[in-house]
Amino acid sequence: MAPPCMMLAGSGSWMQPIYHAARRRPWRLLRISPLTARRSLFGFGFKSKGKTEADVRNPVYEEFLKTKPPPPPTIRQGDLAESTIFTPEETGEDPAKVAKSSESGRPPRDPTIMAAVLDPQPELRRRWERKMVIRDIRRRGRRSRTEKLKMTERECLSKSHFIKTSVKKLGPLARQIAGKTVDDAIVQMRFSKKKAAKEVKEHLEHARNEAIVRRGMSLGETNGTKGEPVKIETKEGRRRTVTDRTNLYIDQAWVGRGPYGSEVEPRAMGRTNILRPPSTSISLVLKEEATRIRQHKEREEKRRNRKLWVALPNRPISAQQPYYSW
Repeated sequence: MAPPCMMLAGSGSWMQPIYHAARRRPWRLLRISPLTARRSLFGFGFKSKGKTEADVRNPVYEEFLKTKPPPPPTIRQGDLAESTIFTPEETGEDPAKVAKSSESGRPPRDPTIMAAVLDPQPELRRRWERKMVIRDIRRRGRRSRTEKLKMTERECLSKSHFIKTSVKKLGPLARQIAGKTVDDAIVQMRFSKKKAAKEVKEHLEHARNEAIVRRGMSLGETNGTKGEPVKIETKEGRRRTVTDRTNLYIDQAWVGRGPYGSEVEPRAMGRTNILRPPSTSISLVLKEEATRIRQHKEREEKRRNRKLWVALPNRPISAQQPYYSW
């Protein structure tokens, strides 16, 4: 049988250049071998003897694995805290598994790891605390009315994402829900015919959850601080009965213009128009009914202290002169 390089040669064959090249330098064909990547002519050769498991064993590494300490227990991420306000029924978890996990106990949290988020810049925090102490000493412990209200009353500011609508279309929805309780506003958006009402309803639910979790608002029924029912008059002149002092209501609602987008509108004769669709955000300030109760009492006190206005008050004449001033 002829060698492989002789079999490629033929009269008028396109393999003649390869045949002559193989005769001169056979090792050059290793680069154009169409078969395997083994370093042999046209893929022919012997495979290297594979190494057994005994050849690759490393006694030093095996000794290191024996003395290596076990890895720390993995912390379950995204789990609910023990003081969460959500019940297992709301989260969809099995109550038996939740009780079993709480009994077994979880590893304590490492404060050094949490400090990276809770206290990222300790030097700036200490400077701020020193500044606040100096300010309190200068004021002799006296606080302004705004500071007292912020210490006794809670509020939550929540801004939505940019909604694909205009300020002109979203403004009426903001005026519609302003002054209403959060539950009433959600019902209004639920049955509204406006297209943007769905986005506003989702943001209302998000703002309510954020106020409950982050600010501790609307927990009167849980903490037993609902208070007695009180009849009040709002600043719009509407009378209503407050059964829960911690119930959430929308104190302010406004809209803000966002960035404009860019869309292409195909037209006739191969032309296109560039559309600039607007985007708008809505911001909400949520407060508790205790704030409206305080405002109602202040208005009533102001009405009681208001004096009767007369055109010519009866007061003694003063600064009389015995001669004309001109």
